[in-house]
Amino acid sequence: MYQDEHGIGKNHFYGNNNGFPKEGLQFRGRSTNCNGDGFIDGEGGGVEESATAGPDKLEGSGSTENDTLHLKRRVGLISGVALIVGTMIGSGIFVSPSGLLERTGSVGMSFVIWMACGFLSLLGALAYAELGTMNTSSGAEYAYFMDAFGAPPAFLFSWASTLVLKPSQMAIICLSFGKYAVEAFVNECEPPDIVVKMVALLALVVILYINCYSVNLATSVQNIFTAAKLVAVLLVIVGGIYKMCEGNIQHLQYPFQNTKFSIGNIATAFYTGLWAYDGWNNLNYVTEEIKNPSKNLPRSIIIGIPLVTVCYALINISYLTVMSPLEMTNSEAVAVTFGNRLLGVMAWLMPLSVTISTFGSANGTLFAAGRLCFAASREGHMLDILSYVHVRRYTPAPGLIFHSLIAGAMVLYGTIDSLIDFFSFTAWIFYGGSMVALMVMRYTKPNYPRPYKVPIIIPLLVFVVSIYLIIGPIIDQPTIEYLYAAMFILGGMVFYVPFVHYKVRIPLMGKILLPLARLKKLLPGISNHFIHEVNGQTFFRKYSFWIEDGFRWADRLLANVTGSGSHPTHDRVISVFSIMIRRLNILL
Repeated sequence: MYQDEHGIGKNHFYGNNNGFPKEGLQFRGRSTNCNGDGFIDGEGGGVEESATAGPDKLEGSGSTENDTLHLKRRVGLISGVALIVGTMIGSGIFVSPSGLLERTGSVGMSFVIWMACGFLSLLGALAYAELGTMNTSSGAEYAYFMDAFGAPPAFLFSWASTLVLKPSQMAIICLSFGKYAVEAFVNECEPPDIVVKMVALLALVVILYINCYSVNLATSVQNIFTAAKLVAVLLVIVGGIYKMCEGNIQHLQYPFQNTKFSIGNIATAFYTGLWAYDGWNNLNYVTEEIKNPSKNLPRSIIIGIPLVTVCYALINISYLTVMSPLEMTNSEAVAVTFGNRLLGVMAWLMPLSVTISTFGSANGTLFAAGRLCFAASREGHMLDILSYVHVRRYTPAPGLIFHSLIAGAMVLYGTIDSLIDFFSFTAWIFYGGSMVALMVMRYTKPNYPRPYKVPIIIPLLVFVVSIYLIIGPIIDQPTIEYLYAAMFILGGMVFYVPFVHYKVRIPLMGKILLPLARLKKLLPGISNHFIHEVNGQTFFRKYSFWIEDGFRWADRLLANVTGSGSHPTHDRVISVFSIMIRRLNILL
């Protein structure tokens, strides 16, 4: 139950109090307060949704009077390590090696960058472990920025994640899928860019359909396709060890010959390598579910990230056992080239494994991105329509479509390397901001409980490196991608001040969105838009406040008369309101 401003209790449509199927959207996080127009205040705290957790995965039963749902702590040390390794190893290791080698100029420097990326990810993750054990609510950077700086920086992170980070991730992975899928059929020449982009867009449309059609289907695809990347990784590592045993290590001689030492090249090489390591902070998004987080969170990091680093080193060595550095940099799909050189008639296994792996990664990225957009809209940070869910399938269809449109534009107008730079530049602004948040809270909240505490030199070092990664490429090799990223981030404040801080509403927006909702069979996000149903009719009450007052008056009157809001008389009174609304063309 929750209490509205009139003190009237309403049943929530989520948690353990409803009849939603397990594929319905579930919400988790701290208690939030809604203002009169149904938007969550920016200061209300971080909220994150979980679309895969059914009612049986939420603690408590019956009514939740404080409006807080808690997730059970079921993630142990082994599960934490598996989560880190599973989310970090993805399409990046099949895309990044050739680009990183090209930007460094030598095998030796490329290995130095690979190891440095792993070490930087480890330090960043340890600093995040302190933040995650200080604030154990899921939400990661959003919650940390809210605690340290307040609502505006937290909003900017939500804004940038919705408009820049997740769509660019999706575009990179889809382009990787397109490149490997086309390369499997065009071995003798470089595939045309337009063909790669069309295949990438086709994959994007298919993944969008899967995620809009069913949550269960999307998660099943994710579980099945995740195994494919393990097959591809094992094929490369085992094949490389076999070739090394044969003595094929000639390409590892003179490792630092032709090294490029410019500031911009080293920084963009870090971008390429860190793309493969991205995901090192994912465990912080589920700190609510970790058993004994003060111990298991840092231990999972200390075990998981070095495992990934060793795995990446072995994969790069394996590539160089069958091809020269020049062949590696010229290869459009380095894993396909590796398979053609090593597997013979079974070479088709490599592009098949990689395309399935990248398809699964893209599916997981869109799955998370749609819910990030849903949550941002639910908190009043995006257009209202993006908080709608499908009336029968309970999928956040508008958010999924919105992200797919942005990702599709990036696929058409970007390349893998340019989008990696675009993504990494933006991501490291916020990673650096998280380090500042940690150091600020050391002084503003010195007595705050810290079950795990890192030496101050760690966040300071990560912050200094993040400054280099942000400024270095701009000084040495400025490109339009960095300008676009900066414009997107700063543009968030233009949106924040009127529409979030002052809560300005666009006139007639409700009348525009309601027919669209009827056409698409969508419902507004349940947590902010209380829905009344009578005789199969659904009311979107957010856009007509006098109707809300009427419903509250009827609820209050009938509760006093009958002792309950559920009564035949109650439905008859509400039916009167439905007739009034129908005549005003507000009823769907």
